[in-house]
Amino acid sequence: MSFNLLHTDKNSSARAGLLTTGHGEIETPIFMPVGTVGTVKGIHQKEIDEVIQAQIILANTYHLYLRPGLDIIKEAGGVHKFINWEKPMLTDSGGYQVYSLSSMRKIKEEGVNFRSHIDGSKLFFTPENVTDTQRTIGADIIMAFDECTPYPCEYNYAKNSMELTHRWLDRCIKRFQETEGHYGYDQIFAPIVQGSVYKDLRQASAQYIASKDMPINAIGGLSVGEPAEDLYEMTALVCEELPESKPRYLMGVGTPENLLECISRGIDMFDCVLPTRNARHGLIYTSEGSINIKNAKWKNDFSPIDANSTSAESRTHTKAYLHHLIRSQEILGGQIASLQNLSFYLSLVKTAREKIIEGSFTSWKSDYVKILSKRL
Repeated sequence: MSFNLLHTDKNSSARAGLLTTGHGEIETPIFMPVGTVGTVKGIHQKEIDEVIQAQIILANTYHLYLRPGLDIIKEAGGVHKFINWEKPMLTDSGGYQVYSLSSMRKIKEEGVNFRSHIDGSKLFFTPENVTDTQRTIGADIIMAFDECTPYPCEYNYAKNSMELTHRWLDRCIKRFQETEGHYGYDQIFAPIVQGSVYKDLRQASAQYIASKDMPINAIGGLSVGEPAEDLYEMTALVCEELPESKPRYLMGVGTPENLLECISRGIDMFDCVLPTRNARHGLIYTSEGSINIKNAKWKNDFSPIDANSTSAESRTHTKAYLHHLIRSQEILGGQIASLQNLSFYLSLVKTAREKIIEGSFTSWKSDYVKILSKRL
């Protein structure tokens, strides 16, 4: 693995870099489509590659552990071969499920007791077995096991949780360093900064994570309901503490405006379910603003969904047709909408990269955020 920082914006902390992994190169800043169970919902891998032009996708350890299970993935030769995707992949450790399945889990020093959301069976995740699981799944970038705190969160809870996450991190690193991957290529390990929206905790956590000298660093526990101002403040604060020479991954973020604002604060990598989840419910992101395609105003609109899209479907199918499909709950509606939203997100970060290299990112971002915030 290597990361080359190629350009930094003169008027902000925005960066353009090149991250090299065992399955290829990633141009940053980058957005990673979420393929939780080994599939980006409603999108074929060929479309992810050729239409959306994704350079890396994400899957989830907890979900793949439950289905199809580690034996199947290992027999297939790892997750890349199992899902027929030969570009880079990242696996979340299951730390988000510590947050999202709060009614079905119990946290203790050794690890987390879960109840499977599928059949209620008992599970026990530890830093060690989660690291082993990600070794078996075989993603290029694997994440530390952490606790993602909720918002709002009491200071003492956030502090105790952060310290537990740090102790778990030490155990993850130890296990990672004493084991090897299964499939003949290197895996990269990423620690995660926590601390809720408390400045001193975020600074302390970022300093601790930076001291571990891992090749990539992540920021978790944001985009969980806090105001956008807090998201931006915590992101900027943490980026000041994390080393410039290593990529910074902001987990679970966010809207198109969030991406540009956080790129300007020094973030290199993002993931989020919003593009596909919102697509299935009729919220479409376009180069001119967002659209609730269910609204009656689009019933007779025969203009393209987005004439500037990299998706041919968005350039040729009309808003009226997509309105009809979504209102009729046709599967094709979700597919076309997801293609548009993910194409837009990948085009957005690609353009941001180009503007950083050109030296015009800050002025472009300032103007474009206003367009992105429009509801058409």
